[in-house]
Amino acid sequence: MNRKKMMVYNLREFDEREYFTKYAEEYGLEILSSSETPTLENAYLADSCDYVNVITTPINEELLKVFKKQGTKYLVTRTIGYDHIDLKAAKSLDIKIAHTPYGPDGVAEYTILLMLMCIRKMKSIRHRFLGQDYTLKGLIGKELSDMTIGVIGTGRIGTRLIKMLSGFGCKVFAYSVHKNPELEGYTEYCSLDELFKKSDLITLHMASTDETEHMIDDNAINKMKDGVVLINTARGSLINTQAIIRGLNTGKISSLGIDVVEDESALFYYDRREDILPNSDLYLLNSYPNVVITHHMAFYTDHAVETMVKDSLKGAYLDINGKDNPFVVSK
Repeated sequence: MNRKKMMVYNLREFDEREYFTKYAEEYGLEILSSSETPTLENAYLADSCDYVNVITTPINEELLKVFKKQGTKYLVTRTIGYDHIDLKAAKSLDIKIAHTPYGPDGVAEYTILLMLMCIRKMKSIRHRFLGQDYTLKGLIGKELSDMTIGVIGTGRIGTRLIKMLSGFGCKVFAYSVHKNPELEGYTEYCSLDELFKKSDLITLHMASTDETEHMIDDNAINKMKDGVVLINTARGSLINTQAIIRGLNTGKISSLGIDVVEDESALFYYDRREDILPNSDLYLLNSYPNVVITHHMAFYTDHAVETMVKDSLKGAYLDINGKDNPFVVSK
């Protein structure tokens, strides 16, 4: 049997390799791989491969043209988001683009983790404990059940989060372009301005688009309650970083919990301990005692990793066999 070839970039030996081996056999694909990020210099690795598999690194028009010239007809990202890929260029080059929408539970649970860390001042608690300072002054927290939560975006993750929050007994308002009938009885939909005004804690679950870029800016923050808590486990581009810093400095934002930052592609998932980071805002944000930052980890569970690998290969299998492919987002 002549198997179709797939070039896999950014393959992680420690958590992905076993799943690629397992599902490549199941779906009849020949896997070529590299731990490197796809660039013009290593694009040749995908020569004669119908399928290319990537993660969150930027895939621009120039790189897509090289892939196309080499025979690529389908590119999949092992992520839910696909804003790092130039979809317009891909369409003009007749390259199908697919993604891997893993289950929402991991990100929803992690969002609650960040919420609790922020309102219970866990960063300061840990700093004191590690320094053997066991005092209480300044560490009093809040209870989630006493708070009004605003959820922006009620797709799969936002919906799952709201259902989870129902167990805490807190009041939940939601804003979304499309209302989800599944949430009747769990939340009350309102306008974005109303959500800003009413919420003690606001969490973001929108996709990254031209319309949502910097949706949290100075104007939005000014409409929020004094001392609002802000959480972002979606995309860094939703937040104007300079506006957030101003909000923290004035106390308008009492605490910030983020798993994503603007311009993170050159930072996350690399060992940058000895480097001067190109994103100086990250240094500043990390210095605040009321800011919890993690490096795009909300998705990272055993279930999600297996699902992302499996579905990135399953989509190629469906394409090869001319079957309906739910993973394709642009063709």
